[in-house]
Amino acid sequence: MQKNDDNKKGNAIKDPDNWTTGDEPMTEAQRSYLHTLAGEAHVQIDENMTKAEASKKIEELQNLTGRGKDDQ
Repeated sequence: MQKNDDNKKGNAIKDPDNWTTGDEPMTEAQRSYLHTLAGEAHVQIDENMTKAEASKKIEELQNLTGRGKDDQ
């Protein structure tokens, strides 16, 4: 019997550059979270990012602020 952790390998997260909707404008949820992260990191964000760009920026700012690591 496999542990649930072993099954996570089959659910690999796609690279945002390969998303079929990655060139659409970022979602309101992404915008809101980016504003939170940007405030904590004391950085400005581009309000016209695509979904893919926003996803990458969120990951970058999570690494910078330490957020998101235990939130999953």
